[in-house]
Amino acid sequence: MAEEKTGKKVVIKIGTGVLTRNASGEIHHAMIARLSQAISDLSAAGHQPIVVSSGAVGAGLNTFGLQERPTETGMLQACAAAGQARLMHLYESQFGHHGLKIAQLLVTHDDLENDKRTANFLSTLSTLLEHKQVVPIINENDSVSVYELKVGDNDILSSIIARLIEADMLLLLTSVDGLLPPDAKTDKDIIPQVDDIEAVLGFARDEKGELSVGGMGSKLRAVQASVLAGIETIIANGTHPEQLLDLVEGGGIGTRFTVAEDKVPQP
Repeated sequence: MAEEKTGKKVVIKIGTGVLTRNASGEIHHAMIARLSQAISDLSAAGHQPIVVSSGAVGAGLNTFGLQERPTETGMLQACAAAGQARLMHLYESQFGHHGLKIAQLLVTHDDLENDKRTANFLSTLSTLLEHKQVVPIINENDSVSVYELKVGDNDILSSIIARLIEADMLLLLTSVDGLLPPDAKTDKDIIPQVDDIEAVLGFARDEKGELSVGGMGSKLRAVQASVLAGIETIIANGTHPEQLLDLVEGGGIGTRFTVAEDKVPQP
């Protein structure tokens, strides 16, 4: 009798560079459709996706006729407020095509540092995860939070959430194929697997775009925290979302950060 496959709890962070077409912040509708399809395929395969979505500030630029990310805090917050609404409308529409619903959670670092507020957040998220037809979509509450807009990013947020919910895997989807070694000749010469995160912390080539907050250095810090907590983590190209199921099930193209045997959670 074949052993029944157990689905994985997977946190998927989607970067701004994946969700927008260019520096003007134009939302990439076709990409959101492809991402929603791929995440729906994960759900249909028995896995449990939790999305951490960037892109709110970029998505809100057009509302105010801006061509680049503003530097003034009030306008950043206004862009986030307008853009978050646009993003959620698109996600709701696209996931609806696959019989899934969405639920939005907006958090700040304060919510995840205060024990009572963290417990409230986890209670809400845990309840959502009991309903397999609902995909939680999480973002920093940039429309009211000053601190996160200045120094926060969703790489770190996704790592925190993955550790809080004891996820099986963290996928960091960005605009590059994975981690490049210092002697890489092309952008395709990625490191396919890393068994010692400490050995590659200095390999950060910053792919941060004009609308992004985090770069490869931020991703490696997020990877380090997750791997040390026993969570396998992958950096992969989010513009090729069709490989998401392969990535979760051991294949695909990206940099896979393994967990030491003594860090693997025991059933």
